[in-house]
Amino acid sequence: MLDYALLDALLAVVRTGSFERAARELNVTPSAVSQRVKLLEERVGSLLVKRGQPCEATASGALLCRHTERVQLLEAELGGRMPALPGTPNERRAKLRIAVNDDSMSTWFIDAAADFCIERGLILDLVVDDQDHTARRIREGDVQGAITTQAEPVPGWRSMKLGRMRYRAVCSPAYFARHFADGLTRDALRRAPCVNFNEKDELQKRFIKRVSRADIEPPAHVVPHGEGFVRACTSGLAWGMCPSRLVARQLDSGALVEVSPGSRFDVDLYWQSWRLSLGWLDNFSAMLKHRAKTFLD
Repeated sequence: MLDYALLDALLAVVRTGSFERAARELNVTPSAVSQRVKLLEERVGSLLVKRGQPCEATASGALLCRHTERVQLLEAELGGRMPALPGTPNERRAKLRIAVNDDSMSTWFIDAAADFCIERGLILDLVVDDQDHTARRIREGDVQGAITTQAEPVPGWRSMKLGRMRYRAVCSPAYFARHFADGLTRDALRRAPCVNFNEKDELQKRFIKRVSRADIEPPAHVVPHGEGFVRACTSGLAWGMCPSRLVARQLDSGALVEVSPGSRFDVDLYWQSWRLSLGWLDNFSAMLKHRAKTFLD
């Protein structure tokens, strides 16, 4: 039988990245956390944590962390239906670790999820990643749900379409005059700096291929922050693909113009979550699908 006090210590170390922060979360000493993890490693006969800055789970540690998270969610669901069970309400709160792309975070996700989380006392632990790569978090078992562009569900998971996020290629008027006054030619696209959210961001390249029918590698700034990404466009530093909802005001005011007026670039978004039936997660999934209709195309 697994000792869940030991498993909770392991999970806290992996999630916070250090024994000290795990100790604060569990309200014990760092020495106690270290002893619990060491005892668990002795019992399972395997190294579970790679000590470092930050601490990371080994393959065996990750398996135990995923198991512990599922047990915590099951206990939270049971506690919600049986209030007389031992433990305070806070101890029985469900915590969902979800991978969300930054554009969804900047435009609709929090507004869609807030009321549900307040009503259910649900705690969100959000991991921000590129929408084309959040599925990796699923495969690694790092999250219980993810907003992703991957339609095909990961084995053991289920997938449902949320809607389409519409993007527009935008830049400042001065930038447009400087780089695209003679049209959106291949040479202009090859010379004009764009902005990428991170090294994995392919939206700008995909847009270029659509309008030019060519594989072009433009000079690219990297700005891994939603507001900073838009600021890079309004400042004249670069052009970039921005969610329509996020830049509607700037387009109306003239602070931004479209690189290719009237051109739309839609990205389908899907919600993937554990196939394991859990009341909290099932209800959250249903809410997200319903609320997404209000925010996505």
